Amino acid sequence: MTDDTFTPDETGVPTVSCARCGREWELDHERHTGHYPDDVTPWVVRCRCCPDGERFLSERPARRWATTHVRHTRHTVRIDAPTDADDVIAAEGDEAHSADSRDP
Repeated sequence: MTDDTFTPDETGVPTVSCARCGREWELDHERHTGHYPDDVTPWVVRCRCCPDGERFLSERPARRWATTHVRHTRHTVRIDAPTDADDVIAAEGDEAHSADSRDP
């Protein structure tokens, strides 16, 4: 059950605005518009073996997704950080894609 009488300010739900599209959204702007708001760069995780990947607003869920994907598929996953501290998480025994590898 929801109570639609609350405004975003009363519920504490964050609102973002975007100069690119001129829209304002509560919560997940990217999910509704297909792009992130101004000055937001996501953590991007990409599998090197299959087309799977995802974008996250913080490091913890990005690393959790990458670790889970590696554990379940034994694929190597690249994490592109907005801080340029990119990383690679390789399946155990995957010598060709070690954590020191930094190819794009």
